Amino acid sequence: MEAPLQPPHLPEEEPSAFRLLRADLQSGLTPEQALQLQRAEGDQSGQQAAILVVDDDDPMRTVLTLTLRSLGYHNLAEATDGETALVALREREFDLLLLDIQMPGMDGFTVLQTVKEDPFLHHLPVIVASGMNELESVARCIEMGAEDFLPKPVNAIILRARVTASLERKRLRDLERLRVVELQREKQLLEIEKEKSERLLLNILPRAIADRLKLGERTIAERFTEVTVLFADIVGFTSLANQTEPEELVSLLNDLFSRFDRLAEQHGLEKIKTIGDSYLVVGGLPVPSPDQAEVVAEMALAMLAVTADLNRERGTQLALRIGLNSGPVIAGVIGRRKFTYDLWGTTVNLASRMQSSGPPNHVQISEGTRRLLRDKFHLTERGAVHCKGVGEVRSYLLDGKKV
Repeated sequence: MEAPLQPPHLPEEEPSAFRLLRADLQSGLTPEQALQLQRAEGDQSGQQAAILVVDDDDPMRTVLTLTLRSLGYHNLAEATDGETALVALREREFDLLLLDIQMPGMDGFTVLQTVKEDPFLHHLPVIVASGMNELESVARCIEMGAEDFLPKPVNAIILRARVTASLERKRLRDLERLRVVELQREKQLLEIEKEKSERLLLNILPRAIADRLKLGERTIAERFTEVTVLFADIVGFTSLANQTEPEELVSLLNDLFSRFDRLAEQHGLEKIKTIGDSYLVVGGLPVPSPDQAEVVAEMALAMLAVTADLNRERGTQLALRIGLNSGPVIAGVIGRRKFTYDLWGTTVNLASRMQSSGPPNHVQISEGTRRLLRDKFHLTERGAVHCKGVGEVRSYLLDGKKV
């Protein structure tokens, strides 16, 4: 007589889907899960299935085990009572439980109930093999979740048919669950790519404009009656570029403009673009704001401060010219594959002129911006600046915000 294992030992190279399915679904199919998927797809006969035979009657348990071996199932283990069976189920992985009902101590009903209430075991198919052939007992086992019921003594032909059918149903369920994991993983990857695309879109377009594009708008163009445009430019950049290694120059610009980007985000302003060493930001669009001129002025002063910080940290001597102008603009999206949100109008041109004609390390503003600031900043009148197409425009230097 073959002695039962306490608890039974199964070959480690034959894991079932249960252990694999306990893995975090968010991580997708692991290599081991992929292997299990291949086995579930390839082992249609179920010959590699791990089967636990539970029966307190030694001769009957041996008969069941030998019968299963003769049918081609060799990955078998035995348990002599309900307690040992549950220990085995929690320590090893099984594909089928062949369970007796009438056992001392913990009977088969209790084992069946425990298995079906366990979140990690309830998918395990259970075939009850018992001498309790009363209709009530059979019905009770089926209602509790048993896959099938076999009367003792067990007929080998019927046993083969029931075991084969149970293992095939389990194989198909395993395939379904593993494919759900694959689908969840694919969905996650799609969400990740969607988020990447979203971030990329928001890097070049305001959120409100990006949302409209996603809703299918093809042409986005609007007129804004009052915005404040800021142009910033590095003084003597051409000479600096000629004297600096490419990697160092790009690193310097990236550091400076990244600081400007953070300022724009903190102030709730829209960065429009960078052109070489020029930086363009605007307040008051795509959502109008009553205090947009004040906020842009605060950012302009902050840009001078962070440039001074960068000079101290990197040992550089960068100087900025910053110009501000307020007025109406037309804003819209151009491009079909590479989108650009841009501004047009005299207001933009005058802001550029305020920048180019201003002194280094100062912020020069137009009369239009001065009116919107409403005496909240210290200003120094600078005189008239000639602007092509506009004529003479009064300008001021922005010295700081009043307390």
